[in-house]
Amino acid sequence: MYFAELDQSGLVQRVIVASKEFIDSGVLGDPNTWAEVGIGNRKNYPGIGYKYDSNRNAFIAPKIYPSWVLDEDTVQWKAPKPKPTDLDNYRWDESALDWVEDHTRQ
Repeated sequence: MYFAELDQSGLVQRVIVASKEFIDSGVLGDPNTWAEVGIGNRKNYPGIGYKYDSNRNAFIAPKIYPSWVLDEDTVQWKAPKPKPTDLDNYRWDESALDWVEDHTRQ
């Protein structure tokens, strides 16, 4: 099983593979600072710097841009405007608050 170690504010410090018994043994410190990954309907695999939200039972990635909002269904950040679907060579421009063509990607 995978476990994420959380600091006092719920930020993921590391993710390890271990048994529940090993975590509960206290070898790695207080077992209450560890959250099991993939239990229940938990969404998103955690990474260092992700925040565990117990109300959503989800690991939430750091916010990419200030204008992006959290999608409650996927618990992932999304732009305030949908990305154009005609081509894949768009990038988000936070100053314009819009998708712009990225000519560096072909």
